[in-house]
Amino acid sequence: MYPFIHLGPLTLGTYGLLVATGLICAFFVIRADLRRRNIPIDAESIIGATGLAGLAGARLYHLLESPAEFFANPWPLLFSTTGFAWFGAVIGGFIALVFLARSHRMKMLLMLDVASPAAAVGYGIGRIGCLISGDGDYGKPTSLPWGMSFPNGLVPTTERVHPTPIYEFLAALAVAYFLWRVGRRDIQRNGPAGNVFGWYLVTTAAARFLVEFIRINPRSFFGLTNAQAASVVSGVAGVVLLYILARRFPAGRDALHDQIGGAARVTRKRPRG
Repeated sequence: MYPFIHLGPLTLGTYGLLVATGLICAFFVIRADLRRRNIPIDAESIIGATGLAGLAGARLYHLLESPAEFFANPWPLLFSTTGFAWFGAVIGGFIALVFLARSHRMKMLLMLDVASPAAAVGYGIGRIGCLISGDGDYGKPTSLPWGMSFPNGLVPTTERVHPTPIYEFLAALAVAYFLWRVGRRDIQRNGPAGNVFGWYLVTTAAARFLVEFIRINPRSFFGLTNAQAASVVSGVAGVVLLYILARRFPAGRDALHDQIGGAARVTRKRPRG
């Protein structure tokens, strides 16, 4: 494992490099989705705001999972470069997207739809950063032929364990592909905004819930890990959203344009020069 790359006097964390790579890839996915939906918004503003908010949320969520340890020595832990939680990133990114939707006069659910496939891609690539750095996100010991050890990782182990970051990377790519297809179908059929985001909540929650059974995280609620408990909440929220959309917002000829809201109209009215 390679937690750090040394380039002369410069030391770069491999986890941070892969997170940055994930954000770059997410940018291209968002830009492509905006173009196919004919939404005149810059992808740079979305990825910049959600990336920063997601990182902050991921860090705070991780710290608050062990509040006694955090409040005993908060400042060094707060600015550490290790320890991030996916659900914190979801919460932070969600808040940023809500504000972005308001600032662009765009329907919030449509903004969340645009961000969902990109979020899955970025998350999956970030998990490869966990793998390369050996930061302790691996799973339980295994005798399977693809088991890995992390003797030089940030959280070392000489046992062969489940490489759960690889599992999550593959699951994230599958989720992103599925969400992209859902988005394409909704565009073709003028489906309601929020459908892609609802499926994002359901599929990502299912993937994380399942992988936690072979992770080394401690159990808390009803024998579940914190991530599994959060997955249940996320999955239920996704199912409720999909149910509401199916009942209240049938597809119509101009549904997609209505969901875009004022974003396109504001752009057309913007003075030239």
